Amino acid sequence: MWGKEFMAQGIEKVLVPEEEIKKRVQELGDRISKDYDGEEIVVICVLKGASIFFADLCRAITVHMKMDFMGISSYGDAQKTSGIVKITKDCDTSITGKHVLIVEDIMDSGYTLTYLVRMLKERQPASVKIACLLDKPSRREVEITPDYCGFTVPNEFVVGFGLDYKGLYRNLPYIGVLKPEVYAN
Repeated sequence: MWGKEFMAQGIEKVLVPEEEIKKRVQELGDRISKDYDGEEIVVICVLKGASIFFADLCRAITVHMKMDFMGISSYGDAQKTSGIVKITKDCDTSITGKHVLIVEDIMDSGYTLTYLVRMLKERQPASVKIACLLDKPSRREVEITPDYCGFTVPNEFVVGFGLDYKGLYRNLPYIGVLKPEVYAN
């Protein structure tokens, strides 16, 4: 009853197929590797949504790196950002003097990443850049853009490849648009 077919019933359409994601992640890894050639970077995964993208992207990057994780919340179970950012897990690696790459699943309003970038810059890294799988510029409420972006998507409720609705759908191997009746209740 709760298998693959059941999950797919909540999906209105596939927005970005699995093969396109794999290809784009490799392209991003190649570009990041070129940009940081000869450098060591600290790659920070924003939990939980970016975890799948993070794992694939890190395998596509060929420069020395340290990996770390941060838990940041501004949504809870809501569909829309609250605008209030809460750190639920801080990174363990010192980033002072290091090149930092934040890996995020989706950039929409921009509040979370603006807060995170400001907070990390206070720790005096050599640089801070952002890689996101998805960008929703139509929802941007603050001035911030990703340095590396997988796909620009329309203002639809997307899930899969790490993105969730109430903790579900993260394990879909593609990016799908959630049917409105799933989240309209």
